[in-house]
Amino acid sequence: MTRFLLAAVAMVGFILGPQAATPEHSAIDGKWHFVLDTPGGDRDVDAQFTVDADGKVTGQFGKDAVNGTFKDGQLALAFSMTAEETGETAEMKIDGKLDDTAALVGSWAFSAYNGGYKASRPKE
Repeated sequence: MTRFLLAAVAMVGFILGPQAATPEHSAIDGKWHFVLDTPGGDRDVDAQFTVDADGKVTGQFGKDAVNGTFKDGQLALAFSMTAEETGETAEMKIDGKLDDTAALVGSWAFSAYNGGYKASRPKE
């Protein structure tokens, strides 16, 4: 009887497993609210990402188009951005990962500036 139960549980897991699993890339699809720690204080930026099955990230970071990857739980973005305050255009790099609360955390670098950030899903 025990073997039968174990076999039944294994079969249910086998059948439902692929349907219940969420692809890794979908973990960051959608809208995000970033809070960048900058020398001048916190800077808020809204973003939206789409990640394909290969881990390629596209979307928007503020008004700028995003390019990068999300693979093995690691976010790596590098894209051209124009700072609203100064009008300077340079490469923006954002690296990070999902933490235990499903927030994105990591570091950013733009021109001569850098710092940390935390991003969360906006409240609907």
